[in-house]
Amino acid sequence: MTGYAQARAEDNGLALRVSIRSVNHRFLDLHVRLPEGWEQLEPRLRQRVRQHVRRGHVDVTLRIEATGPATVQLNQPLAAAYARAAQELGREFGEPPAIDFVALMRLPGVVTGAGIPSEDEVERAAGLALGCLDDALGRLDEMRYAEGASLATEMRGRLGIIARHAVEIEKLTTTLRPEYARRLGERLAELLGNTAMEPARLAQEAALLAERSDVTEEVARLRSHLQQFDALLESDPEAGKKLDFLLQEMQRESNTMLSKTPGVESQGMAITDLALEVKAEVERLREQMQNVE
Repeated sequence: MTGYAQARAEDNGLALRVSIRSVNHRFLDLHVRLPEGWEQLEPRLRQRVRQHVRRGHVDVTLRIEATGPATVQLNQPLAAAYARAAQELGREFGEPPAIDFVALMRLPGVVTGAGIPSEDEVERAAGLALGCLDDALGRLDEMRYAEGASLATEMRGRLGIIARHAVEIEKLTTTLRPEYARRLGERLAELLGNTAMEPARLAQEAALLAERSDVTEEVARLRSHLQQFDALLESDPEAGKKLDFLLQEMQRESNTMLSKTPGVESQGMAITDLALEVKAEVERLREQMQNVE
């Protein structure tokens, strides 16, 4: 589901801000952005997000700033080693070096700032970062729950439309067998001319034709899927994959009805139209399912 949330926290000379942005996606696609030097926090942040979010493209951004006075830390042993190396090089070439301390401080590792934390500092900040993340995830959940409630209402409306179409299809199905018998009798009369056919045989052939085109079982299964879908919407907050499967089954039932429905009788044409409407509503539900976790 889509959503955005952020949270702030401040302690131990650090100010943190976590922002989370979520958009629709079939699976969980998680991206975590951290300031340089704080990469050790990423596995713990990822694990915490996975405990709350199962599907969606999720971007998590952590910003960290020092709230105390800026400090510069000098690695004096390393600086002394650089200076001794310069002096030895000068003696080798017979030219005593004039050490440029500003240039010396630019050498790698000589100066570290507060923005590059030590491992101990990262560990001390981990609890604060996770707490800030929990606050942001809680706000994100509130937004997603509100969107989910609205979406569930809309989806139940579409389920109601499909259920009404199923009732109409079932009613029309009961009128088809006499229509098959009439149509078959007319066709045989054209082929056989004055040759009579036994009524029992005619009824048997009509029954076989009706059975091959009967969609009663498909309608029954469609109703069962609708009931299961509605029950999952009501009771399972993480039903996304199950609902996806039910929609695939509904789509299969509508396709089967279309393949079995005759296209010449008025009842058959009406069933075809209704089955097409069912198929269209299922497609709309599948589009909405991209928002469901």
